Amino acid sequence: MVNEHNIDFLLAVGGGSVIDGSKFVALVSSLTEDNGAVSRDKAWEALTSYCKNIDSAIDLGAVLTIPATGSEMNSGGVVNHSERQAKLPFGNPLAFPKFSILDPTKTLTLPKRQVMNGVADAFVHVIEQYLTYPVNAKVQDAFAESLLKILIEEGATVKADPENLETRKNIMWTATMALNGLIGTGVPQDWTTHMIGHELTSLHAIDHARTLTIVLPSVMRELKDSKKDKLLQYARNVWNIESDASQNDDDVIEAAIVKTENFFRELGLPVSLADAELDESAIDPIIKQLEAHKMVKLGEHGKNDLAVSRRILQRAVTSKAS
Repeated sequence: MVNEHNIDFLLAVGGGSVIDGSKFVALVSSLTEDNGAVSRDKAWEALTSYCKNIDSAIDLGAVLTIPATGSEMNSGGVVNHSERQAKLPFGNPLAFPKFSILDPTKTLTLPKRQVMNGVADAFVHVIEQYLTYPVNAKVQDAFAESLLKILIEEGATVKADPENLETRKNIMWTATMALNGLIGTGVPQDWTTHMIGHELTSLHAIDHARTLTIVLPSVMRELKDSKKDKLLQYARNVWNIESDASQNDDDVIEAAIVKTENFFRELGLPVSLADAELDESAIDPIIKQLEAHKMVKLGEHGKNDLAVSRRILQRAVTSKAS
């Protein structure tokens, strides 16, 4: 339709799915055949190469209605191809919105489920860029920790007082800051939780944010050795957990993970596959999808292979804190 009607600007009005979908249309609209149309095969080929090789795109703007993904202030996105049961990320500087309008009053009519999903989505976005290993990035670390604490506080407030516009403002701006590139500049990033979560969405149609809250606690537990220093920092600076003579590092880390799980539970979100009515039988198909989508070297060290992903999912079958 874009090419048929010579559209030269797209306006995405919605949440992350709408904005990401519009970004994808803006990018692939240049991949025309002789008849001016874009084939599904070409679009799929572009997606599987993360849209990095596209050198022209239609301009777009955004009006945000669901604070969650940060797509209104970055050049990336995620697209779900339901026929292929694939949910894949993409990114291209040409997809950066020319403008975005963030009006928190637009969020007052959202269902409670979407509000809580948004808080959790933003929270895990920060974690993916923060919970890796120290590189003496004091500004990024302090910024990330502040965003996490705001989401913890405002998540509880918006649940108790959904009409509080001041809270809505803070949540909206925090979600934008969580994934606009600032806290991720110059630091290692993980994204294991997201890549596994994408497969849960594509196979079982679970809300994106809910897949993240299912997977994250198990990622923390499975990778606690490689993430030890940052997990201890997270425990201390975000959850105010101070170690004492009666606790070793593992105790402190576990206490922080349980705090994280409880935070998600308080928002009404799942923290295990069982919470989403899934069991161990869900694991093999997810592993096959990760392999098919070449998600076999995940994490900040590129060492999270399929065996690691399987162990993460096995830990996620039931919550340790249940």
